[in-house]
Amino acid sequence: MSTKKIHDDTVARLGSTYFTWLDANEDIAVTFRNALHELMLDAGINFDRVDVRVKTWPSLKAKARKLNDDGELLYPDPWHDIRDILGARVTVLHSTEIPAVQRLLADQFDVLRSIDKAQETRIAGGFGYGSHHLQVRVTDRSEGLEAYVGTVFEVQIRTVLQHAWAEFEHDIRYKRGGADGGVQHRSDPQIDRAFTLAAGLIELADQQFDQIASIANPHHELPGLGAADADLSPETLPGILTILLGPKFPLSRADDYRFLLELLRTHGIEEVGQLRDLINPADIEALFNSLEYAFEPGQVRIVDDLLLNRYGTDHIERTWDAGNRPKVRRTRLNRRLARLRGTD
Repeated sequence: MSTKKIHDDTVARLGSTYFTWLDANEDIAVTFRNALHELMLDAGINFDRVDVRVKTWPSLKAKARKLNDDGELLYPDPWHDIRDILGARVTVLHSTEIPAVQRLLADQFDVLRSIDKAQETRIAGGFGYGSHHLQVRVTDRSEGLEAYVGTVFEVQIRTVLQHAWAEFEHDIRYKRGGADGGVQHRSDPQIDRAFTLAAGLIELADQQFDQIASIANPHHELPGLGAADADLSPETLPGILTILLGPKFPLSRADDYRFLLELLRTHGIEEVGQLRDLINPADIEALFNSLEYAFEPGQVRIVDDLLLNRYGTDHIERTWDAGNRPKVRRTRLNRRLARLRGTD
């Protein structure tokens, strides 16, 4: 049998497997996106967005047909050798959040491979594509993905500036027919030089963002708790919670404190003294013993769980429709309450 025939048969089998899997998992991208998004929120990661996509067939087929120097398929068993058929991207506001995302993913998944593309570029002595790529496998501790245990997917972690550079660079270097089957333009020294300069400026800007974030961090200047009857607000909650909880629990995204204030007000908690009463070491210890967090929960997640522990099903019924994904929230709260009450 000719080499070409073997290659064609391999790709044909890949297509059959791919479309069968796709039919059986039509919602997999949305499910993974929701699970990763909630995970980032719960851990207090200051991220911009989470995106998940399934590799299209033209793109997968083109990758499966790649050959090595010996003329053999680069991926002899493409369904198992190509690890980014399902791919996720996490963009963060500044690079100091990237290690936190990496640690979180290592807590929730088995990390099979980790590559720092920015470091590779720096070692080569230049500027360019900056991103962290992780190949991870879903385990039985991956919350919200219990039905996908064993699934391997790729996660790219970038700052928003790195992402903007990569998207523009890809769009310029490839014809605008899209990423699938796009044809790369012949290298242009002027374009190469301009992109290298832009990459250097972006690296400098990321460093400045890191410095700004460090200066602006509420841990640098915590407000006093003031009177017990002082009102809570989205602006004061991060500092107040840092004092009540201690620095152990990461700050959540600024917008999430509006969501938390909504949860607290649902139960009539609107003043510092009432919040202090909710937060006590015994209840926090009970949460850790029952929920066995695989990561350090952020401030918003830990207070949400304290409310769930205190108010039980009433908390679920009063707040399940808060936020942008009510069905997901109800399911997650019910699962957590079962673990808290020892009925799961």
